[in-house]
Amino acid sequence: MRIENKQLRDFLLDSDIIKEEKVVETYEEAKKGKKFLGDLLLEKELITQDDLHRLYAYILGTPFVDLSKETINPEILQIIPEPIAKKYKIVAFDRSEDGLKVAMLNPEDLQTIELIKKKTGLKILPCLTTEEGVSTILKQYEKSLKAEFGDIMGEEDTENITGDIVKANKEGSKKKSENELSKEAEDLPVIKVVDTLIKHAILESVSDIHIEPDEKEVRVRYRLDGILKDAMTLPKKIMPGIVARIKVLSNLKLDEHRLPQDGRFKLEKEGYKISFRVNILPIFDGEKVVMRLLDESSKGLTLEKMGLREEALEIVHREIKKPNGMILVTGPTGSGKTTTLYTIMDILNVPAVNISTVEDPVEYRMPRINQTQINPKIGLTFASSLRALLRQDPDIIMVGEIRDNETMEISMHAAMTGHLVLSTLHTNSASATIPRLLDMGAEPFLVASTTNVVIAQRLVRKLCPECSVEYTISQKEKKTLEDNFDTERMLDILVKSKDLKGKISGNSWESIKFCRPKGCKRCNNEGYKGRIGIYEVLEVDEDIEKLITQASSTETIEKIAKEKGMLTMIEDGFIKAAQGVTSIEEILRVTKE
Repeated sequence: MRIENKQLRDFLLDSDIIKEEKVVETYEEAKKGKKFLGDLLLEKELITQDDLHRLYAYILGTPFVDLSKETINPEILQIIPEPIAKKYKIVAFDRSEDGLKVAMLNPEDLQTIELIKKKTGLKILPCLTTEEGVSTILKQYEKSLKAEFGDIMGEEDTENITGDIVKANKEGSKKKSENELSKEAEDLPVIKVVDTLIKHAILESVSDIHIEPDEKEVRVRYRLDGILKDAMTLPKKIMPGIVARIKVLSNLKLDEHRLPQDGRFKLEKEGYKISFRVNILPIFDGEKVVMRLLDESSKGLTLEKMGLREEALEIVHREIKKPNGMILVTGPTGSGKTTTLYTIMDILNVPAVNISTVEDPVEYRMPRINQTQINPKIGLTFASSLRALLRQDPDIIMVGEIRDNETMEISMHAAMTGHLVLSTLHTNSASATIPRLLDMGAEPFLVASTTNVVIAQRLVRKLCPECSVEYTISQKEKKTLEDNFDTERMLDILVKSKDLKGKISGNSWESIKFCRPKGCKRCNNEGYKGRIGIYEVLEVDEDIEKLITQASSTETIEKIAKEKGMLTMIEDGFIKAAQGVTSIEEILRVTKE
């Protein structure tokens, strides 16, 4: 559906929605470049997608409906079959005596309207909606995980669900040949079970799937926004078939049950491209499977979207533009370190530079970047790979993790000899990284002269924007904070923060509004949806360099860095809590040591 440029221009000039000169200027640009005026207005951020669709609806004389936050009655939704709804981007959302109300992206598509009319035998009342609205409703066609498994289990007798599958291997049980296992992996119910587990994990934006055999059953758990939750319990007898199926997908040895195995596979469908990193580990009751989901179709991640802000963001952008030195990202497993490094590499990835990486494993494939997967079994370690890589004329080097003295020394010498080195370490704070490097045997002067910046981070869950509840902290909560933190410094930081300008009415804790989770349909009654980073960024300037050469303690380095303006992760977290992005409870959960 397109509105003529002239028609849209005339309406905008009459309505005063956008300044007249901007409308005329954009119209002329659209005319010259043979572009659609609406697309250009969106590109220039002169109008939102939602407002533009409302305008289109008004001009066409068609009702506009926003379905992005609606839940449709399943009986009404199913009037239009799912394949047709997905193909033509049309959904039914209401039924009345007048007929069936449908939402679509192009209400002028008479052919599709006629098709739905013939299929349903109802009078069709078309409405205009947004892409987001259609996507939200299309997801509602998916059944719940348990309901879908109920259907699969109903299709076959549970005693025979996997054909010839016997109980999990126990002492004295007959070992199966690779051919038998391969047959189980191709058994139709097993394929359906694995496909359903994967499909629902993708729909729910899960980061990991855990399939764990117990004595009597198989437990399936999903990790969503960093928290593991039970998803499904399955009969124990189908576990060998599930493991075999996943091994076939990951190209692993089917008859190997005693040793851990690592593999990967990829799924590409319309709308997503997911890479699965698979690890299979022998445990007492069988083999446990963990699959990590890596969304390769997600683009446009920036340091700002990840949660870096104000001065910390400026420091990181300034330091990554230097031609040499080390950028270190620290934090525990699952704190988003690799994502930060990939985002930095994406910023630096231009034709003029040669970027090479040494990783274990390679998480995401990136165009124009030379990625090496280490393999210790054949001697391809971080250190040996890095040594070889330095002869490949790199400008920027990414080392997945500094695990040993040798890797650290090579990385530091590379940083000294004109390379920009990006890497990760496991430390609790930015300041603790320096003593950690010294403990690993690094010379203080070498650490001081090569380290540009240290970024420490954690991931916190974001509050659901639909159901979070505002409140001010009570005297009891204030007392708890005073017992654990420097609340005077914290309050001063919150009052002076540019991000909170206009949000804080006074100079006390009582003047700051925080939010807490409530729970609604959109966030599955969790109160949280999505995650964001909290950071502390330690810039190694002359004063910090002196402290490093003196082998100063973590506390001393942190004290001086804070005096120079560094915010700790907790302080950065409290700013995000005061913005209503997350809750105080969530900040304390991820930062407690």
